[in-house]
This record gives sequence, structure tokens and C-alpha cells, in this order.
Amino acid sequence: MSTDCVTATLKDNIYELAVLMKKHDIGFIPIVEGTKLIGVVTDRDLVVRGYAEKHSGSTSVETVMTSDVETISPDASADEAVKRMASHQIRRLVVVENGHLAGVLAIGDLAVRNVLVQEAGEALSHISESAFAEQPVTHH
Repeated sequence: MSTDCVTATLKDNIYELAVLMKKHDIGFIPIVEGTKLIGVVTDRDLVVRGYAEKHSGSTSVETVMTSDVETISPDASADEAVKRMASHQIRRLVVVENGHLAGVLAIGDLAVRNVLVQEAGEALSHISESAFAEQPVTHH
């Protein structure tokens, strides 16, 4: 789990989030109010809900933010985390304690640390299969 998370607030705009993602080479930013988690923004959110909808860089984070975030508690098992990632088809879980951001757990964290490597690989496989099945490829 990463505990030194780059975060943003509702005062930030989508351009500022894009700059943070580039600067820190990340594609996922928790949105907080103090330390309370209120949502997340991914690089895909910026593209699909932001720029592809012709929103300018000055558009509020809230426009592209996902507020219904799948979270997990710090005392949850790695097995539970993998199962949640697979069932919700996500690659990251926000770790929250009493509503406050404690960190972010990426599927790669599980594999890199050899924690349930097979399960992490299977979860990623299911996530990737679902993503490709739902997203038909079209060429223009």
C-alpha cells in the first residue's frame, strides 16, 4: 500500500490534476477534504469525462470525479482486497480508516510483494478481459 499519496481537492481543476499526474507519473489521484476521502480521479476520467466532453482545463475536479469509490479498511486481508478488485473490475483500492484516506493499494502492490501472486494475476486477468469485452475497438 502506498501511504504517501498525491492528493487534490475540489478547489483544483482538471488541468492541475493532469499536471500532477504527469509530474508524479501516476494515473490516479484521491480527492480529499482535509484528510477525508470524497472521491477519486483517474487519467481516464480526465480524458473521457473531461477533455473528450470538450471541458476546458479550468473545469472543476468535481465534473470528472468518481464519488462512489470502492474502499477497503487497513486491517483487511490481501485476499479480500484481491477479491474486491476482481469483483469490481478495478486495479486500485483506496484504503480508508474512519472515512479518512490512509493509502492506496494497487494490484501491482500485491504482485510485487509476492502476496497472493497467483490471485493478483487472476484478478488482473479478469479485469483486463472484462475491459476488452466491454470496449469494442473501432478504427476511424
